[in-house]
Amino acid sequence: MIKSMTGFASVTSEDERATVAVTCRALNHRYLDVQLRLPQALAAVESEVRALVARHVARGRIELNVSLQFRQQPAVDVEFNDEFGRALEGALERARARGLVSGGLTPGDLLRLPQAITIRDRQPSDDASQQDSTAAQARSAVERALTDLDVMRSREGEHLRGDLDERRGIVAGLVERIAAAADEGRTAMEQRLHDRIGQLQTELPVDPNLIAQEVVRWAGRSDISEEVARFRAHVAHWQALADSAEPCGRKLDFLLQEMNREVNTMGSKADGIRVSELIIAAKAELEKMREQVQNVE
Repeated sequence: MIKSMTGFASVTSEDERATVAVTCRALNHRYLDVQLRLPQALAAVESEVRALVARHVARGRIELNVSLQFRQQPAVDVEFNDEFGRALEGALERARARGLVSGGLTPGDLLRLPQAITIRDRQPSDDASQQDSTAAQARSAVERALTDLDVMRSREGEHLRGDLDERRGIVAGLVERIAAAADEGRTAMEQRLHDRIGQLQTELPVDPNLIAQEVVRWAGRSDISEEVARFRAHVAHWQALADSAEPCGRKLDFLLQEMNREVNTMGSKADGIRVSELIIAAKAELEKMREQVQNVE
């Protein structure tokens, strides 16, 4: 199946406890590269989220962001760093003894020291049942976002397939024309050889059997029937890959390399007036297909 590697999806899930927002962006990449951004309250479900992504996406860079907002105002925890306080107290006593400072610390002084006091929100998810419920809500939202992303990638993949199928038909037609032009060129070359040999036979004694063998050998060097047969097989294989349910982007890329190799070989072997022009046209279409296949999963 031909799917695009690019896409975007956004899902928001709300209930009486929290709001979960998921955004998912898919970009081209050679392999599967998952970039996650999860809030600390959902850190425990990271491995499950990665497994969900891998189930929906085979190749590409996936940037998935999950945000979580609780509806109730969280309580606040204030923690004092006792060790830092004792060290600070000892340093101040020594400074006072040397006459460097006077007076004591105020609450404002402590708040200006980030090592002294830590203030953090107490998340409602600290409750086990609440945490499980929020995790399930997040997993459901991620699943929906990935499903929407898959729909968008499939829709874009249909457009990609339409373009690739059209170009595949053009290249297949060009190769058939190359085969016909090569046959005409080989026939013309054989005729030229026979004409030249006929001229030489009037001047030198020549073994007709030996001459016939040399003509066949020269003609065989320009025979591209094997390359044409392999190219037709590649075209049929392309159709099978595009129709299968498995991701086929990397396989199509490899197949295009093989098709391009066959066309190059045809160009080096075939003889004919129109062969060079047709070879250039076929290679140009194959290059356009190769660029397009880079977007296929």
